[in-house]
Amino acid sequence: MIKNLIGFCAIGLLVSSCSQKKASQPSAIESTENELTMLVGTYTNGSNSKGIYTFRFNEETGEAITLDSVEVPNPSYLVPSENGKFVYSVNESSKDQAAVSAFAFDKEKGKLQLLNTQKTMGADPCYLITNGKNVITANYSGGSISVFPIQEDGSLQPASNVIEFKGSGPVKDRQEQAHLHCVRITPDGKYLLADDLGTDQIHKFNVNPDADAHNKEALLTEGTPAAFKVAPGSGPRHLIFSNDGKFAYLINEIGGTVIAFQYADGMLKEIQTVAADTVNAQGSGDIHISPDGKYLYASNRLKADGIAIFKINPTDGTLTKAGYQLTGIHPRNFIITPNGKYLLVACRDNNAIEVYQRSEENGLLTDTKKDISVDKPVCLKLLK
Repeated sequence: MIKNLIGFCAIGLLVSSCSQKKASQPSAIESTENELTMLVGTYTNGSNSKGIYTFRFNEETGEAITLDSVEVPNPSYLVPSENGKFVYSVNESSKDQAAVSAFAFDKEKGKLQLLNTQKTMGADPCYLITNGKNVITANYSGGSISVFPIQEDGSLQPASNVIEFKGSGPVKDRQEQAHLHCVRITPDGKYLLADDLGTDQIHKFNVNPDADAHNKEALLTEGTPAAFKVAPGSGPRHLIFSNDGKFAYLINEIGGTVIAFQYADGMLKEIQTVAADTVNAQGSGDIHISPDGKYLYASNRLKADGIAIFKINPTDGTLTKAGYQLTGIHPRNFIITPNGKYLLVACRDNNAIEVYQRSEENGLLTDTKKDISVDKPVCLKLLK
């Protein structure tokens, strides 16, 4: 399944043996520090995937070993709790089956234990976040977002609020209704932004940081303004913030563009639009910034599948095209290791996670050929 697996396991056993004899040995400490736990969400419909898979990934060597898996339907997006003890996953399905699942997580062993599942009351949940007290989902076909208070044992209460959106956009076959694709809490913790692919808007809400399972207070109230509009036919998908919180970047699925914004006090001010998709594939997907804050990466699908690379101007937040890396088929989601050395791409239709080494000097990517085989991978998360 994974190249050089036998050799890596042998080395791992040797290091484990040495660490038992000499716990303070530097090589043993380095090995522990370099090991990450990786969670992989997949599509299970029409594939051989069980659901969520876990791996041990070494961010210095780029090697991975399999840990465990758990059966769950269509966990197409997932997020761990801040302390790593729990994992929350969407179950991307039609309205009657659409749900969110909570798991207890043993990070060292990679084992997940289902705690409970709650209905999202909105079809095809495709994204979720947690602030530690609540889980919020973006429901694509439902055109809504759902809020779930978290109980003390990590399980979820039924949805305390389901906010539905109305409207449409000019691309008739893609924007016939509201399509929520991402929710994100601003760096100051005061607001939640929700990307609506169907209506070319970013909805804004005030966040009540005290809202939890005990006091039953509402987490979200409508913000001012209620939404920020982008160019018609853009199709907003994922939003991220710069490391210093001063800028935000939006990847647009249909328009294939990245929009750069200044961010301050809950306000977004558009400063630049650049093309990530130059072949009009209309399938742009994910967006991330390197840990050093110097480069932005955006994935594209359907044609010329790959990753667009941009250099970030630290002064004004603007982007300059730095390169393009072709990948496997349908790179829906990707992630960068905390040390910035590797970028891992979930290539859904190649049934593989591709591992690229990243240059800190120019941001460009080099395929390590250390592919990790997983059926229909679409979401990656790394935990220290």
